[in-house]
Order: sequence, then structure tokens, then C-alpha cells
Amino acid sequence: MTDVEQLVSLLFEKKLKISAAESCTGGMFISKLIDIPGTSDIIGASYITYSDDAKINTVGVKAETIEKFGVVSENTALEMAVGAMNTAKSDIGVGITGFAGPSDDDNDPDAGKVCFGFALKGKTVSSTKHFGNIGRNAVRELSCIYAIDTLIKLIKTFGD
Repeated sequence: MTDVEQLVSLLFEKKLKISAAESCTGGMFISKLIDIPGTSDIIGASYITYSDDAKINTVGVKAETIEKFGVVSENTALEMAVGAMNTAKSDIGVGITGFAGPSDDDNDPDAGKVCFGFALKGKTVSSTKHFGNIGRNAVRELSCIYAIDTLIKLIKTFGD
């Protein structure tokens, strides 16, 4: 069983509905779940909130959060996750925001930086991964893998 199949299985088993607000992954995360037949029962609405305005107007990220911490921050990712969960009336929210790159500067510390927010049953968790300047699609793919693996762990810990 693949990781995404394991995540979908857990969502079905625990009767949990998931929604996401994605920026740099552009819907790739939720698309991986949708690739598995029958997921309409576990996927709520999902949002591609690529611009700052979309984050603010669609899932309720506070403009002050973006101004104070930046659009690529754990604070913004958490507000995206909670906003997606609440707006879609889901049990789980995922927020992914980052700079997938590429950057002309091989040493650019922001290239490949992705922030994640997860909301589940009153708990919130955030993290940041630095994948490096490895190319746009590689960063997006690794971000999805990381989000899936993290959700499996969170659901096993807090999903009951």
C-alpha cells in the first residue's frame, strides 16, 4: 500500500473529511488523494490560494499575519489550514505555502522553502521544510509526500 493509499484508508476508517489550502503545490496534494477512487466521501472543498489576496479572501488568512510573518511562514500555513477546514466544514485542514523556485542564485536560502500547517480535532501543528533549489516540480512533489506522511502520523496520534 502506498502512503497516499494509507492516508485515504485512514480517513475512511476514522470517518474524517479533509480539505486543503494550497499555494506552491497548486492543488497537487489534494489531487493525489483524488486519484484514488471513492474519495468524494472524504474530501471536502479544496482551495488553490496562490496569491495573498486568495489566502485572505478565500480561507481567511489575516493580512496582518502575512505582513508580520510573510506569506511563506508557518503562521500563514496554519491560518490556511484552519481556514480551509472551517470554510469547507471538514475535520482536517492542510495549508501549504512556499517558494518552489527556481532561483537564479544557487545559494538562495528561500528556494525550496515550504511551510506546512495542519489542523485536526482542535490540534494544530506546523513545520517548515527546506528542500533546496532542486527545481519547481521536485519541491512540489516532495511537499506533497511530506504532507501525506505527516498526516498519517497525526491521524494515528489524534484521529480518534
